[in-house]
Parts: sequence; C-alpha cells; structure tokens
Amino acid sequence: MIIEARSQAGISRRQLARLAGTSPSTLSAYEEGRSIPSVVTLQRILTAAGFRVDASLVAVDEAEHRRRGEALASLLDLADAYPRPARQELAFPLVASMVVP
Repeated sequence: MIIEARSQAGISRRQLARLAGTSPSTLSAYEEGRSIPSVVTLQRILTAAGFRVDASLVAVDEAEHRRRGEALASLLDLADAYPRPARQELAFPLVASMVVP
C-alpha cells in the first residue's frame, strides 16, 4: 500500500520519509515487509503521500468462517495421517567442565 501510494504520488522514498516524519530506512522496512507500521503511522505516511485512509467494518460471514475452519481441520487431519520418520533421541556430548565432582 505504501509503495503504491508513493509510486502514484511520484515521489522518492527519501522524499516521502521526510514528509511523513520518519527515516528512509524505516520506510524501506515498511515497504519490504520487514516491519509493520501502526495504524496511526500508516495513516501519517499515506497522508504525506497525498492519500486519505478510508476503512470500514464488514461482518464476518459465519458460513465462510465455518467452511474455512472445516478446511483447516481436514488439513490438520491429513498432516496427522502422514507418516513421520522416527525421531532419534538427542545426545549431547559430556563436557569435562560441566561434570560436578
């Protein structure tokens, strides 16, 4: 969303960072998904790019919610049925300095 707003505004990352009151490296982290801005920060960045944030609440469709839950349960059942290799017991080497006399 930030990349799209910056692109449509025709400004550089450095310019948008300055306008939004943040650093170019922070803006880069948001754009690349290495960090997630708060709602307030996202609104500030998008406003600096010349956009307004418009959000609305939409009720969850109970039937869709149930269908996704059943699909997830089926997937987990399939994963449980998949054969797994036997796990070997972990063996840690005994270190002389760890031996208590």
